[in-house]
Amino acid sequence: MEQSSLFGDGVDIDTETSTTAETTAPTDAHAQAAARAAELRHELDYHAYRYYMLDAPEITDAAFDKMLVELQEIEAAYPDLVTPDSYTQRVGGYVSEQFTPVTHMARMYSMDDAMDLDELDAWLQRTEDALGAGNVTYTCELKIDGLGVALTYQNGTFVRAATRGDGTTGEDVSLNVRTIKDVPMHLSEPALTHMGADRERTIEVRGEVYMPKGSFVRLNEEADAEGRDPFANPRNAAAGSLRQKDPKVTARRDLATFIYAIADTDPLHVHSQREFLDWLRSAGFSVNPNVARCATPAEVHEFCAQALEHRGDLDYDIDGVVVKVDSFQQQLDLGFTARAPRWAIAFKFPPEEKQTVLREIRIQVGRTGVLTPVAEFDPVTVAGSTIARATLHNIDEIRRKNVREGDTIIVHKAGDVIPEVVGPVLDKRPADSVDWQMPEVCPVCGSPVVHEDGEVAYRCVSIDCPAQLKERLLHWVSRGCMDVDGLGDEIVDKMIAAGLIHDVADFYQLTVDDIAGLDTGRTYASSNSKKGVKKGDPIPVGLKTAEKIIVELNKSKSQPLGRVLFALGIRHVGKSVGEVIAERFLSIDKLILASEEDIAECEGIGPKIAASVKQFLAVPENLAVLERLRQAGLSLEVDLGAAHAQAAADAGVAGELADAQPLAGLTFVLTGTLVNRTRDEAGAALKVLGAKVSGSVSKKTSYLVAGPKAGSKLTKAEQLGVPVLDEDALEQILATGQVPQA
Repeated sequence: MEQSSLFGDGVDIDTETSTTAETTAPTDAHAQAAARAAELRHELDYHAYRYYMLDAPEITDAAFDKMLVELQEIEAAYPDLVTPDSYTQRVGGYVSEQFTPVTHMARMYSMDDAMDLDELDAWLQRTEDALGAGNVTYTCELKIDGLGVALTYQNGTFVRAATRGDGTTGEDVSLNVRTIKDVPMHLSEPALTHMGADRERTIEVRGEVYMPKGSFVRLNEEADAEGRDPFANPRNAAAGSLRQKDPKVTARRDLATFIYAIADTDPLHVHSQREFLDWLRSAGFSVNPNVARCATPAEVHEFCAQALEHRGDLDYDIDGVVVKVDSFQQQLDLGFTARAPRWAIAFKFPPEEKQTVLREIRIQVGRTGVLTPVAEFDPVTVAGSTIARATLHNIDEIRRKNVREGDTIIVHKAGDVIPEVVGPVLDKRPADSVDWQMPEVCPVCGSPVVHEDGEVAYRCVSIDCPAQLKERLLHWVSRGCMDVDGLGDEIVDKMIAAGLIHDVADFYQLTVDDIAGLDTGRTYASSNSKKGVKKGDPIPVGLKTAEKIIVELNKSKSQPLGRVLFALGIRHVGKSVGEVIAERFLSIDKLILASEEDIAECEGIGPKIAASVKQFLAVPENLAVLERLRQAGLSLEVDLGAAHAQAAADAGVAGELADAQPLAGLTFVLTGTLVNRTRDEAGAALKVLGAKVSGSVSKKTSYLVAGPKAGSKLTKAEQLGVPVLDEDALEQILATGQVPQA
């Protein structure tokens, strides 16, 4: 077995095939088979739609494959039952109407599956019989559990990316794919040189977009913390991330690719999968290094066994091994069936699932107050490690899976990483079991639990809740909030451990001595008799650091009300929302008395944020903390004159100009890269002079300020006839308060 750092999934070459339907006389068995085939087609279509279109499967891949195999067996026994729309006759997948449709250069085929070694051996034998025993070399690769994608290049430059879709037509996801770091925007010169006279031809390479396991874990942790539904597995996470309407969301999801196929090999002048993979790698594509060139079926078996044994060691999810004939000429000789190449097969790994007993469903309170139910079960070994707990995410998930305390449950690892409860073994359910319910009070602090209509999350909104304490404290002192320099993770941990702080108001009761004596967690590396310390003694925070922290805390008392509202950690209230609310109500007392409807009337706020603010202010413990902050000297009301003067000073705008509000009634949009100021700073300066700053161009836009690298906003402004200004013109406006004359 020849190991290589390159692999691929073959070349799609459309070859016509013919099927001769046999006529079978109707019998009871035939009628039963017809009914079952119709049922299976309906089930397969439904679950394929859930999988490909909604990225929300209801069954495992193994269960889907089992139904597909059953349908194939029925149609093999009764060929007259084969229908053109049968799932066995087409490539799986759907095309969404949310994205522009893209027609592939050549059809993207699915692949037949071998569910066990017997089926793999049967395919190997058919291949050897067709091509001659000993005349075939196979390429084995890991089967990446991701989302199929086609990348198009013209004269070596990226022009488009599309999903697999139905195999013929996919969805244009070019903007999102551009955010994936390992997708080259330009092919290397050596690869283009290899193409010779065909270097300017359009080529379409294929592969998988996937999400690394570590990124998948972080994404679901964030979902739990924010009360959102989690992704079922890395494949669904990758699919959901790639099909976002906002490319910025895709960019944050840490996607990656493995490329292994091409629509037409002719421009490359290569003759085998191995040569093709060499070219891919030289061109700059990401190619999976786990591949082997096998000369015999025995070597194929060996590769599959090694892949199954080491699947848990990989940072990406695989669900099998793809075995293909290496020679492109032999691939052409074998051809295709209606839905798959005859020269390749996917050997599918069996899912590892274990049974255990669910002893208790406990509540875990996250940093944002979200209550997350967690299954505690008898320890069981799955995919190489022992697990005893798994998140159940939310009450909707518990109801969907129909699990109860005392159930015998089936568990596995999603993506071979995250322990997951698959569901109960109903015939082992205790007779006295009852449905599990979310608690009405926080199990940590006893405060009432809040559940907003239309959301799955249940939350504790008490600022006093110990489970949320550390993250709330760190948020309070962070740069964007109260900006207390010197108070980081380590010192806050020690303050909590020493019992010095229980909420944000306690920061302002601290003394220099309280802080100076805290243990940093580090020890002296050597003795120092002058200082009276010995090697190994704990190092305290010290007087200088403590004095600096107290100075910083006192400085933070002058932060404006908008920042205080943001620093409190009220759900949905960011920095800009805090400023809007502060400008509208001017004091915390007026905000407390305001109705939910009053708050919702603020520009850009709406009922969701308003409800969150009122819920926070309805908790007695939160009001107590606010009163203690007032007594500590924090300003919980807006000094309009001082705020206006500070905003003008921060923006570098003359005070008399700010007072005159010369830009009132004008709307500006900023785009591109500015040199003298960031776009946020420029926007703040325009607002000080009375202007409104919008994020989108419309007929109501007064001026567009465009720096270098301006994009679609500049195009739209030109189409609408909106005046376009450069940065020099912007600086002139901020200095004089006068806009250019038309």
